[in-house]
Amino acid sequence: MVLSDKDLLKTPLHDLHVELGARMVPFAGYAMPVQYPAGIMTEHRHCRASAALFDVSHMGQVRVTGEQAQAGLEALMPIDLSTLPEAQQRYALLTSDSGGILDDLMVARLSDGFMLVVNASRKHEDMAHLKRGLNKGTQAELLEEQALLALQGPKAATVLSRLSPGIEKLPFMHLADVEIAGFRCTASRSGYSGEDGYEISVANADAETLARRLLEEEEVAAAGLGARDSLRLEAGLCLYGNDIDETTTPVEAGLVWAVQKSRRTSGGFPGDKVILEQIEKGAERKRVGFKVQGRAPVREGAALEDKDGNTIGRITSGGFGPSVEMPIAMGYVPAEMTAPGTELVARVRNKPVALEVVKLPFRAHNYYRG
Repeated sequence: MVLSDKDLLKTPLHDLHVELGARMVPFAGYAMPVQYPAGIMTEHRHCRASAALFDVSHMGQVRVTGEQAQAGLEALMPIDLSTLPEAQQRYALLTSDSGGILDDLMVARLSDGFMLVVNASRKHEDMAHLKRGLNKGTQAELLEEQALLALQGPKAATVLSRLSPGIEKLPFMHLADVEIAGFRCTASRSGYSGEDGYEISVANADAETLARRLLEEEEVAAAGLGARDSLRLEAGLCLYGNDIDETTTPVEAGLVWAVQKSRRTSGGFPGDKVILEQIEKGAERKRVGFKVQGRAPVREGAALEDKDGNTIGRITSGGFGPSVEMPIAMGYVPAEMTAPGTELVARVRNKPVALEVVKLPFRAHNYYRG
């Protein structure tokens, strides 16, 4: 079902996006900015060089509490939360009984439980899944009164330290309750761009004022979903619904590192038999990166063929990489065709486009390591 404009949800920054001249598009049931007048390539390059501000308030922030919260979450995902210290977070996966990926998310330990940040397109399904699967006495609450901003780029820490002194010392994948420009926030040093940066949870009522304050800093420019997508593609990061879904396993997706070693012996999570067998014996197909010949991008859904014209896979994400200055893509191919340098063909509007398997990411990550 296609939602009309009046049916789309709005984030607390909607009016600001419109004021800034954003082109709004439907995304996961929300009206979201895909780009501003400067354009996607300019926004992308600004993030790589300086600091870009993204509205990610459509994503789900879920608080999980109760005495059995840790055991309950570990029963739903292949992660060992006993080794996760307070005020730190990890990338995690919700898996299905067949070994597929129900969602990918961030999970952080709080003083009294856990905070999950889940994908916008999956948050209601995730909430239902959590409520079915968590132990009795464990609560999962969707924080609908909280907005989420992402300040990404090599100058993000410099900018934020002016408004919240000391936040520049926060290590990668740590979080803290802080004041930013006088507003109470929870900030984590993380993001989806491959750059240094922060994700900032702030009350809906304060989100627009905080966003305007951040945009007053000369290094900061607004960026939309288009730049967010090209940044994460260059970083080789998966997009749920494209590169991973219920039909892909963590091993096929190249996310075996998200199945912690302690869980590979104990199991006890949905799909453990399928996933652990693939870890031991290998998966029949794998996600890889592609360098595309020419200047025209190859988009999601394009069929992949071997040199004999046999269809052997498909593109799951593709576009032009402004920082690497070439078309790039990701997709799934048989395990025997995953070696860098393997030459394949994508079928685009019934025309062959040559491409070559390359190692991910396309551009090295620039996370803050302290």
